[in-house]
Amino acid sequence: MRRGFFILCCMLPCLSPLLAQNYPRQSIDLDLLVQELFAEQDDESISYEDLYETLFQYYQRPVNLNRTTPEELASLYLLSRPQIVAFFNYLQENGELLSIYELQAIPGFDLATIYRLLPFVQVPDAGLQSDARPLWQRMVGEDNNALILRYERTLQQRRGYTSIDSTSRSTTRYLGSPEKLYLRYRISHARDYSFGITAEKDAGEQFTWSPSTRRYGFDFYTLHLQLYNKGRFKTIALGDYQLQFGQGLLLSSGYSVGKGGETITTVSRPNLGIRPYSSVLEYAFMRGGAVTYTLGSIDVTAFYSNKLVDANLQTQLDTLDREEQVFTGIQTSGFHRTPTELANKDAVREQVYGGSAQYRSADKTLSIGVTALGTHYNAAIRKAGAPYQRFEFGGTHNYNLGTNYSYTWQNVYLFGETAMSKSGGLGSINGLIANLARNVELSMLYRYYARDFHTFYGSAFGEGTRNINEQGFYTGIKIKPLPKWEVTAYYDRFRFPWLRYLVDAPSHGDEYLVHLYFRPNRQSSLYAQMRHESKGRNLSGNITAMDYVAQAERRNYLLYFETSPTRTLNLKSRVQFGTYAQESPQQTGYFISQDVNFTFSKLRLSTRYALFDTDSYDTRQYAYERDVLYAFSIPAFSGRGTRFYTLLQLRPLRDLDVWLKYGLTHYRDQQSIGSGLEMIEGPRRSDVKVQVRYRF
Repeated sequence: MRRGFFILCCMLPCLSPLLAQNYPRQSIDLDLLVQELFAEQDDESISYEDLYETLFQYYQRPVNLNRTTPEELASLYLLSRPQIVAFFNYLQENGELLSIYELQAIPGFDLATIYRLLPFVQVPDAGLQSDARPLWQRMVGEDNNALILRYERTLQQRRGYTSIDSTSRSTTRYLGSPEKLYLRYRISHARDYSFGITAEKDAGEQFTWSPSTRRYGFDFYTLHLQLYNKGRFKTIALGDYQLQFGQGLLLSSGYSVGKGGETITTVSRPNLGIRPYSSVLEYAFMRGGAVTYTLGSIDVTAFYSNKLVDANLQTQLDTLDREEQVFTGIQTSGFHRTPTELANKDAVREQVYGGSAQYRSADKTLSIGVTALGTHYNAAIRKAGAPYQRFEFGGTHNYNLGTNYSYTWQNVYLFGETAMSKSGGLGSINGLIANLARNVELSMLYRYYARDFHTFYGSAFGEGTRNINEQGFYTGIKIKPLPKWEVTAYYDRFRFPWLRYLVDAPSHGDEYLVHLYFRPNRQSSLYAQMRHESKGRNLSGNITAMDYVAQAERRNYLLYFETSPTRTLNLKSRVQFGTYAQESPQQTGYFISQDVNFTFSKLRLSTRYALFDTDSYDTRQYAYERDVLYAFSIPAFSGRGTRFYTLLQLRPLRDLDVWLKYGLTHYRDQQSIGSGLEMIEGPRRSDVKVQVRYRF
């Protein structure tokens, strides 16, 4: 009775924004959400597309709060671990949720958090029966079923597409046309099944049918089929998939976020297990089969992958005067445009196999796991021999064994993972997240990655792009001093005990960020951000045999304001400024943009005009811009010039969506853009992108 009275009391003041239990779901700007949560100005390593796609899937098929898991909620990156534990404690004490409004009764759930969460969750009507029809019948009637076709092209001609003449400096040209083509079909239903196929041809690649050279139209294909909750089988995966266990030290699916404006929820990684793969990154996935089987409180996963990877194979003589096939490393660009790139395609076979066992206590506060895997190549990896490569992996076999844990005690969440590679190198990451008060959250994380720790599919939290040769300690804080204000900040200190690429000595550095967010109402938001980084780097222009390493100081400042004065009009203003110095006069760069967006019932128009001016590439400015569905664009701007783009989205038919994007970048005081085969004669670069989605 008291619970029903509380729900009624919660509903009365919220009738205006929420209306009813099955409230009309409002449209959400996923682009803005990702930008607000993970705002960073010069991070190229984050796979935003994977994150964006996952959030979009949750938006299409909201999470059933009465059937969800801690890891599923954590994968939204909207709730802290103490909040997730508080949610499940509430379910354990009060039973299943009767209404979405009960979220206000859960300790630690403020209105700002709830409003961000609402588009991705639901509380279905009680007594809703599961669909017992055969799989093919469920797939035929599925409404989350769409085909996407995309066309992209740069209108100006690049050098790689010109004819070879006597004045040409290079005799190499691209083999294919300048169009970039993309096809994607996916049909899925949350916690039931997922099937998809994605194909891509990059600009410069051939669209040809040649089975003898393993080319079948598009240059790259990925295909997956996954089934969920089939008896004791939690997940069954065939085709292409990703794995994420623990903190991603050994296996990380790419669905992760680095350091940014969100300093709490992104520090720990969700233990997602097997995930479907539908991206076009041509290296960061498994190809084969995987299965997760539930034994009470333990989920046991076994996996096997067998695929071809790109590499530059070379023949060398060993100590016994026998020929041996070797390569220096896997090539991850995914480009097969020139004869050399095409010859390196699928040159080496990679096999990955292993298993994982993950235990979770009945009250969902304790999780312990063990993961083991092996990696085998049919040719040996042999580095070029540069000093910084002394401790890199070499040979054909690598093995890893690791353990992970997480534990929640009251308002403190502890997590970590430790692993070892065949070389004996150790990697370890451990941290905590704590609610110090109702409006104060703290995160702390320490990582240690030995210089001879080798993992090929790991991507745990760190400063470097790989988990090797690094030590660091990160501290983040989030404070909500007033209902409409939020302050986040972090400080990260790190060191690299051995040499790195372009850093010819052991080095160290630190980084800090302060992010101030203010939302006066649901129509407007403002945030300001300041970030400073100091990191060792070779001093350019040094003529000694080994470069001198000096600290490079980089500062970035960002001011962003968004408002929607009417339902159809949205305005976004962005100003960012950066500096760079390394024992030389300080260099600067800035970027200023104004977005004007219109939203109507069947049409959406987004426009931007921007100015940028940087002294060098070191002061380049990264700025997010809207793009077609499933494409996330954060281009870098250097030099001096202007940027304009317009994106039109329309729905001529109920099940048909069309996107048209045109972008123009004009550089001042430049007679060419780019270099090598990508060089464009003239100061302008214009791009067109057309995408069509048909929902069956």
